[in-house]
Amino acid sequence: MERIDSDICVIGAGAGGLTVAAGASQMGATTVLVEKGLMGGDCLNYGCVPSKALIAAARAAEAVRGAHRFGVTAGPPEIDFGRVNDHVRGVIAAIAPQDSEERFQGLGVTVIRETARFIGRAEIEAGGKRITARRFVVATGSQPLVPPIPGLDGVPFLTNENIFELRHAPDHLIVIGGGPIGVELAQAHRSLGSRVTIIEMFGILGRDDPELAAVVAGRLRRDGIKILENARVTSVSGVSGGGALSVTVEREGHTVGLVGSHLLVAVGRRANLAELDLERAGIEHSAAGVAVDRRLRSSNRRVYAIGDAAVGPQFTHAAAYQAGIVLRNALFRLPARVDYRALPHVTYSQPELAQVGLSEAEVKQQQGGGHVLRWPLAENDRAHTEDERDGLIKILTNRRGRILGAGIVAPQAGELIQPWVLAIGQGLNISAMASLIAPYPTLGEIGKRAAGSYYTPKLFSDRTRKLVRFLARFG
Repeated sequence: MERIDSDICVIGAGAGGLTVAAGASQMGATTVLVEKGLMGGDCLNYGCVPSKALIAAARAAEAVRGAHRFGVTAGPPEIDFGRVNDHVRGVIAAIAPQDSEERFQGLGVTVIRETARFIGRAEIEAGGKRITARRFVVATGSQPLVPPIPGLDGVPFLTNENIFELRHAPDHLIVIGGGPIGVELAQAHRSLGSRVTIIEMFGILGRDDPELAAVVAGRLRRDGIKILENARVTSVSGVSGGGALSVTVEREGHTVGLVGSHLLVAVGRRANLAELDLERAGIEHSAAGVAVDRRLRSSNRRVYAIGDAAVGPQFTHAAAYQAGIVLRNALFRLPARVDYRALPHVTYSQPELAQVGLSEAEVKQQQGGGHVLRWPLAENDRAHTEDERDGLIKILTNRRGRILGAGIVAPQAGELIQPWVLAIGQGLNISAMASLIAPYPTLGEIGKRAAGSYYTPKLFSDRTRKLVRFLARFG
């Protein structure tokens, strides 16, 4: 059996693993990258990239559908779902070379396209090769969680791993799960001509601020999406993929029957760890992922875990951030630690929902109270010009004005949240954002307006009016 010795071995060629491999090799470490599936992992092939490409097509359809609001005459959009799929595939193909085996080999990385398994605390086997390393990084990502619903195993249901293969729009797409993936794909398919029903056991976007999530839920309903909240799927039967598919739902003590053409399961993710034989390396793990400390080390200090493979936030940008922490620890022996206080997350619905930092409930619990600052999109001039007035910004500070959290529901909220990510990361006071000179007219002005409202009670108080009248006496 061939033996390969290395400084660092990365298992998994998704966003986090590729970042570690590229950085380590370019900084002089002998690097091995092991990947059994597609280069680029979930984000490129089944997640962020194809979903946003599909959403872009959906928004183009909505722009045509709503053009009459601006005095532009256009008929109902004619949607060629096969060409939509071509667009999605084209976007993946355009980005794929950056994540390719050839590119990483060019960077000096030894790429092995096989399944990896640990055979000791500092050694793995992959494709008939034994690989030793000073440090290992488990970056194997995750896969869709499939709930134990009676009858589900007899139906060819969809997940994010195969829904982008559809060449024809579903007639009626039933979505189990009202989290970010379920909401994004439900709204996109609705805009592209499908009837859509969402079934959610709790509330839509239940991990987000309820006030902000309610705006998105309202938009989904106005788009014609049927939403069943506080509902549980009790059985599934029929043939998905265009035939008659039946879903039985229990809600508020009543049983509801739904008939659809396609079924999308989007209830969560589980880490890809089953084939790694982590026990042989002394690595503690659970269904949620590898247990790691703040330096992202597992119980085996030679082995790090990042991205969806580790217990922690499941976002592509989190994996990329974690990769930098691992490189500092593994290559330079610096005690770098993760700090998620300024880690944002975005749901790419329309309007988008973006959050960073603490929630309103967390501020009350951890700080004993603070300030909640809001500014509605309806009072923003640019929002009026775009005819997009549903949404708001919500800023949370402690009693002294330090910014602790921010949430935005608005068009392009993923872009609008970024100054607030910086503010929280740098520990800024609300005064920094209130004094910002924002270009007019922009949606970003809502942030400045919300920040300025922190000072409104004092600025327009009786005390201020008395001071102004007193100073006026002196000419």
